[in-house]
Amino acid sequence: MACAGALGALLAAVFDGGDARAAATQDWPPFVLVSGLLLVGLVADESGLFALAGQGLARMWGSTVVLFAGAVVLVAGVTSILNLDTSVAFLTPVLVYAARSRGGGEAPLLYGCLLLSNAASLLLPGSNLTNLIVLGHLHLSGGRFLGRVAPAWLASVVVTAVVVALVERRGMRTTTAAAPAGVPRPVGDRPGTAVAVASVTAVTVCVLVFPAPALAVVAVGLLAAGVEVVRGRVSGARVLEVLGLPLLGGLLGVAVALGTLGRAWSAPATTLAHLDSWATAAVAAGASVLVNNLPAASLLAARVPHRPLALLVGLDIGPNLFVTGSLAWILWLRAAAGAGATPSIAKATRLGLVAAPLAMGGALGVLALAGTR
Repeated sequence: MACAGALGALLAAVFDGGDARAAATQDWPPFVLVSGLLLVGLVADESGLFALAGQGLARMWGSTVVLFAGAVVLVAGVTSILNLDTSVAFLTPVLVYAARSRGGGEAPLLYGCLLLSNAASLLLPGSNLTNLIVLGHLHLSGGRFLGRVAPAWLASVVVTAVVVALVERRGMRTTTAAAPAGVPRPVGDRPGTAVAVASVTAVTVCVLVFPAPALAVVAVGLLAAGVEVVRGRVSGARVLEVLGLPLLGGLLGVAVALGTLGRAWSAPATTLAHLDSWATAAVAAGASVLVNNLPAASLLAARVPHRPLALLVGLDIGPNLFVTGSLAWILWLRAAAGAGATPSIAKATRLGLVAAPLAMGGALGVLALAGTR
C-alpha cells in the first residue's frame, strides 16, 4: 500500500501539479486527525479505560441481550468521539473477552464491533476520515454537522444493531455462569487514566468546536502519547505500530491520486449531479468497495458534491458490504486475531450485505424527512 500510494502521488504530481496540490490540501487533514485520535486511543487503552468498560459490561446484571445493548452504546460512543479505527483496534479484544466471561457466544460482539463502528461513524467530522474529506467544501463546525446528521446516525446505529442481534440471536444466549474475567488489561494506573480522560475531553472539544481540528487533535495525541512514553508505560515501537504509518501514508497517496483525477475529469461530479440522494449513496457505497472509502471520498468529493450528506451515508455505512470498504476492516481482523478469535470475512460480509442497505435506507429516510441532503 505504501508503494502504491507513493506511485499514485508521484503520477498525480506529474500529471497536474496544481490539481495534485489541491487534492493533497483537501486530503491531509483527515489523516493527521486520525493519527491523533489513534494516539489518544492508545493512551486510553494502556491506562485501562477500555478494559474498565469491558469489565463493566461483563458484570452487567441480566441476559447477554443487556450485554449486547451496552456494547452497542460503547462502540457507538468510542467511534463517534475517537474515530471508527480507534474503536475496532481497541474495543474488539475487550468485547471478545467480555463475551467469553459471560459464557455466551462472542460472534454478536465480534461482528457487531466492526459493523457498528462503520455505521456509527456518521456523527462527527472526526468519526470517519471520509467526513472530513467531504466536509472540506462545507466549512461546518463539528457541532453544526452533528445537528444535521444526529437523527440519521441514530437510525443507522439502531438498524445495524437490530440486524446483528437478530442474525446472531443464538450467540446471544448465555451458556454458562462464568465469572467476569479475562479483560486484557487491568485498571489502576491513576496518572495514566487522568491523562487519558483529559485527552479524550480535549479532542472532543476540538472536534466539536473547530472547523479544522486536525492539528489541534494530533497535538493532543502527541502530547498524551509523549507523556506515557516518558513514564515508561508505552514504548515507541508500540506507538509506531498503532499509527501504522506505511498504511496511512499509502492510503493518502492513493487518495491524492484519485482526488487529482476527480479534478481533471468531470465525469464523477457530473454523474453525481444528476443522481438523487438514494442513488448518490449507492454509488458512494459501490466506490468504497472498489477502491476503499477514503480514496473514493477523494474522487467523488474532488468538486463540491450536490448531496454531501447522502454521499457520506454511502461512504460511511457502505464499507460494511465488504472487506475492501474501509481501513477499519483490516484493523478489526488484526485485533480479533490478537484476541484469539477467528473472524470470518465471509460471515462479516453476509451480515453486512443485510445490515448496510437497511441502515443506509434508514439514514436516508430520516434525512429526507428532515429535508436535508
